[in-house]
Amino acid sequence: MDPDSVAKAFVEHYYTLFDANRGALVNLYQEGSMLTFEGQKIQGSQNIVAKLTSLPFQQCQHSITTVDCQPSGPAGGMLVFVSGNLQLAGEQHALKFSQMFHLMPTPQGSFYVFNDIFRLNYA
Repeated sequence: MDPDSVAKAFVEHYYTLFDANRGALVNLYQEGSMLTFEGQKIQGSQNIVAKLTSLPFQQCQHSITTVDCQPSGPAGGMLVFVSGNLQLAGEQHALKFSQMFHLMPTPQGSFYVFNDIFRLNYA
């Protein structure tokens, strides 16, 4: 298992779901998962997806600039750091963002998001 390949596949899957059907992201989190969104901490898959689906825009398109990853801990976790642009429908300028995911392996051989930190990057 190549960590860079796993990270890139995860990032593509995550943002495809986010842009098309945010509610489907619930399967990527568990009850112990935590999201910090612009400083607000939210725990649990249902609460996290409730936050993401309640954002004040319906349509968006993520454009990824960088994906960096590192193995994390003896359990086989992975840190994934993403930077890119977020284009909201009807807006002229894209917003720059960064997001960090701490992925943990599942017994089924996939990964879930244990920690997720999102920030807009203001110039």
